[in-house]
Amino acid sequence: MTTESPTLDLTCELIRRRSVTPFDDGCQQLMIERLEALGFCVVRLPFGDVENFWAVHGKNGPTLCFAGHTDVVPTGPENDWQRPPFEPKIESGILYGRGAADMKGSLAAMITSVERFLADHQDHRGQIAFLITSDEEGIAVDGTVKVVEWLREQNAIPEWCIVGEPSSSKQVGDVVKNGRRGSLGAELTVKGIQGHVAYPHLADNPIHRIAPALAELAAESWDNGNDFFPATSFQVSNIQGGTGATNVIPGKVHVVFNFRFSTEVTAEQLRERTGAILDKHNLDYDIQWHLSGQPFLTAEGELVEATVASIREVTGLSTELSTAGGTSDGRFIAPFGTQVVELGPVNATIHKVDECASVADIDQLSIIYQRILEKLLG
Repeated sequence: MTTESPTLDLTCELIRRRSVTPFDDGCQQLMIERLEALGFCVVRLPFGDVENFWAVHGKNGPTLCFAGHTDVVPTGPENDWQRPPFEPKIESGILYGRGAADMKGSLAAMITSVERFLADHQDHRGQIAFLITSDEEGIAVDGTVKVVEWLREQNAIPEWCIVGEPSSSKQVGDVVKNGRRGSLGAELTVKGIQGHVAYPHLADNPIHRIAPALAELAAESWDNGNDFFPATSFQVSNIQGGTGATNVIPGKVHVVFNFRFSTEVTAEQLRERTGAILDKHNLDYDIQWHLSGQPFLTAEGELVEATVASIREVTGLSTELSTAGGTSDGRFIAPFGTQVVELGPVNATIHKVDECASVADIDQLSIIYQRILEKLLG
């Protein structure tokens, strides 16, 4: 299937590759071939089973980096899809396929925007770079985080970074993510004494013990947020306890919870305040913490200004800057001082059955990326 849109054609080629995380299935090779044809210097950076690459065009000056991932989430039962997930199909101006929105449409738009830009600005100022991984939708330990560490060692951290995550709400460019909340997870085990339900005085029910502590954690006001971030939230995602029998008091209960936190509080403060509440309830417990990302914010600067102006010129929209949603690989890049924004297609169908994106949005996204390049490096 070919169309009159190079961006759409490339998106379809990427969708056809079954790159379920952490596997790339040839997506990066396709991108590398296009970039090398433009004169990019490409360095492949595999770590474990994960394929990554860093590509650069230009020699001196500030670097504008396009960051993204070729891996997609699993499809679930393919029989639940109305259209095969890895056979791209266009119906009524909508492109269907796994990765159409998250984020193969963005990857294609990045490539074609650079192709057009270099046709007119071969001697552009600064550098254009690509940081591409196949480990964003998975555990994200051998992807961007390791490439950024390599870039730090090379003294090559970019000044600006556009992450192609699907940021938009109803139309491409209506929302841009200029930051993300931090994510702090915990696995809590509360110990009791197993026994017969008819003899509770001979047992100690850990579910009963943890219940008031969880209620207090859920009711706690961790902060009030600020102009850029909503208040920090606490959510329990899993509770497991009991033997399966109806007449046995369990000896342990396991609770998994998560904080999505703002810049008003630190991960260490959240750990300390959580521990104080648990200790107040005299629990016998063990807790394991996992910090998957610190909050980051690009409140202002050349990248935000160029992005907002480019969206307005291409779409006529006054974009909304937002920090809502989950985490992204921007959390690994921003701590080194890079200005980071996330700009991509509408996110309504990401990770869902029959994932899709507007054909017009994908083409407009490529033009927006090109305008940003012109403003920063033209």
